[in-house]
Amino acid sequence: MSTIFWIILAGAVLTFLTRIGGHLVLSRFDHVHPRVEVALNAVPAAVLTTLVAPAIATADWRGVIALVFAGLVSLRFNALTMFLAGAAMIILLRQLPV
Repeated sequence: MSTIFWIILAGAVLTFLTRIGGHLVLSRFDHVHPRVEVALNAVPAAVLTTLVAPAIATADWRGVIALVFAGLVSLRFNALTMFLAGAAMIILLRQLPV
C-alpha cells in the first residue's frame, strides 16, 4: 500500500474521532449554555470562510466572479444549489478565451 493511502486513511480516522468525540462530550450535558450553542452554530461559517478566503486571494478574475456569484446565490438558495451554481459559473467562465 502506498503512503498516500495511509495518509488518507489516517485523516479519515482522525476526522471521525474528532466528530464523535465532540458528540460524546456534548451528549453528557443535560442542556447546553446559550453562548456555547451560539458558538457551535458559528462553526460552519468559520470553516467556509477558511476555505473561501485563500481561494479568493489566489484566484484570477474568473474565480472572483464565480465566488461572488456563489455568494449571491447563497443568499437565496440552499448550500447545494450554491455549490452547483458556483461550479457551473467557474466552468463556464473558464471556457471563455483570455
